[in-house]
Amino acid sequence: MVYPNPLEESLALRLRTAGSVFAEAEARLLAAEARNSAALESMVSRRTAGEPLEQVLGWAEFFGLRVAVAPGVFVPRRRTELLAARTIALLAGGTDPLALPAGSPKQVVAELCCGSAAVSMAITRHAPTVSLFAVDIDPAAVRCARRNLDEAAVVLQGDLYEALPAHLRGGIDVVVANAPYVPSAQLGTMPPEARDHEPALTLDGGVDGLDIQRRIIDEAPAWLRPGGTLLLECSERQAPLVGQLMTAAGFAPEILHWEDPDATAASGRWSPCTARTPG
Repeated sequence: MVYPNPLEESLALRLRTAGSVFAEAEARLLAAEARNSAALESMVSRRTAGEPLEQVLGWAEFFGLRVAVAPGVFVPRRRTELLAARTIALLAGGTDPLALPAGSPKQVVAELCCGSAAVSMAITRHAPTVSLFAVDIDPAAVRCARRNLDEAAVVLQGDLYEALPAHLRGGIDVVVANAPYVPSAQLGTMPPEARDHEPALTLDGGVDGLDIQRRIIDEAPAWLRPGGTLLLECSERQAPLVGQLMTAAGFAPEILHWEDPDATAASGRWSPCTARTPG
């Protein structure tokens, strides 16, 4: 018979009282990460006050990796693993209908709105020869991304494509982004962990949630090579409109969905032949 750890049992009670659904698991993680009793008390106090568990721990699990996160930085969600998995599949080629041409030794990927760069971390782990650029407008996120990627990628601070080197124009194989897509009116309904502890600029996507996606889609053709792919996370409800926006910009879209975790993304292959023309 396995007897509960008294310390963890006590911590779990405090966490459960504060509203934690997974109190026992959280108690084990906090007890394992704390350097000493004072640090543990501080971590538990932060968690019971509503701070995201990942920010308290200093890391989040993503695609089998530990991704460093910090207070005030967007916490990577498991559903975003869909973007990482799709990008890795594209880079590997194989039977994927939107696969990149084989024989490109230095494929180029740009992750926009990278946050802690969880997607980029997964890509560099599984496609180590890729030339990767990760971009975010928030200085705290950029610091976190640089810590996670070290020398595996170039991390840049700036507003979407404006941060990228000019020589990449027309030569990027994949642009991938988990840009903000929560409609402004729905921000107040989000869990307090996100609403109170993650920057609004990482959540607020404007009236219909797609303000940033529109910018990414409209500017992507100037940066992608012919046949390159644009990948955007979105909600299932937004997916048809994202597909329409991609079509209007000259992409051949495909809506991707996972059941567990519940995840939706739009994937579009860029073709100059089908691009819209002015007028």
